[in-house]
Amino acid sequence: MFRSLRAAPVPARSRADRNDSTSIRTPPTRAVALVTVAVTVVTVALGAVTGTAVLLIGLLVFLPAFASALCTPRQTAFVSAWVSVVVIVPVALSTEQLADRVTLALFALGFGALAVYGSWLRITREGALVRLRSTAAAMQRQILRPLPLLTDDVLVDGVYEPVQQDKLVGGDIYDVAATPWGTRVLIGDVQGKGLAAIGMAIDVVGAFREAAHREPTVTALVDSLEAAVVRHNGYAEQRGEPERFVTAVVLGVDAGTETQLVTCGHIPPYLLHDGTVTAVDGGTEHAPLGLADLVDEPRTVSWFPFPTGATLLLCTDGITEARSPTGTFYPLETRLAGHIDITAGRLTHALADDVHAFAEGPQQDDLAVLAVRRSPHRISSTPTPSPPGPAPTA
Repeated sequence: MFRSLRAAPVPARSRADRNDSTSIRTPPTRAVALVTVAVTVVTVALGAVTGTAVLLIGLLVFLPAFASALCTPRQTAFVSAWVSVVVIVPVALSTEQLADRVTLALFALGFGALAVYGSWLRITREGALVRLRSTAAAMQRQILRPLPLLTDDVLVDGVYEPVQQDKLVGGDIYDVAATPWGTRVLIGDVQGKGLAAIGMAIDVVGAFREAAHREPTVTALVDSLEAAVVRHNGYAEQRGEPERFVTAVVLGVDAGTETQLVTCGHIPPYLLHDGTVTAVDGGTEHAPLGLADLVDEPRTVSWFPFPTGATLLLCTDGITEARSPTGTFYPLETRLAGHIDITAGRLTHALADDVHAFAEGPQQDDLAVLAVRRSPHRISSTPTPSPPGPAPTA
């Protein structure tokens, strides 16, 4: 059976907001002209009233410097030319205090030229940063697919906020795969932070995308993720870097009445249905990915009901370990009770906003939260049949 993974429609405003985030913002030319003329008029008027026109007009010399910090080179050149004319014209019309006026005119020309160069240099550097951020954003979309995502079985929406916003990708990971055996959902958290954690995150997501379409059982999929973490740690050991583990939850959702769950040292999901919030019993909590050799028991699948209209909430410890100024941990289950009857997208965004308000301070860890809503009319009395291949061993 062919199943498709597709992005759910995104509002046009969201796309515009993303485009704005990768553009250099400068004030409108008309506003720059109006402000420049207004400042000049006020300065000349004050100089005429107080009899200190030369001194006050001299302050205009610094106006291009302010323009260079905010405006384009062309706008800065306009401001510099305007100031130069205002300062030079009195030199041509009067010989009073000629030396002071000539010196002031030379300063106006010199500062104006430096301001234009400074504006050009700033725009060039900002352009390079914008291009770099655009590239990083494109890489993020390849590593972590933009949400929401829609399959034949579920709608997955969520929020992803790395603690280091300039990196766009952190140690928290997620992915969704529409496979012949149903929809597989992954959420996980790599131990530690920094580029090394991001490298592990890339390897685990890549292994999930490949194995989700190859392995007919969820346990075999998790074993493939374990192997990917072990391989990455082997390469890290050769480079003298510390080994890392990954906590994770893997779901298997099909047209059956129950859903498969494997928990590897991660926060269990919460089921929101009929006005209640219930922590899903995942049975045995297995070792995090990368630590399977430390325990004797193999990983097994747990089954739990996931009815139509229900929502599963998956998150990382950026939610559960957020602290208030008094040191209290965020009470996830209690707060979820106030967000039961809303859409998946609103649920995750409201939860993320509530965590930030609860913490009352800068974000201390990567944050990822997914809402998995069962698609209507997909429940059947029997699970989706497996395609030809090895028999499931879950």
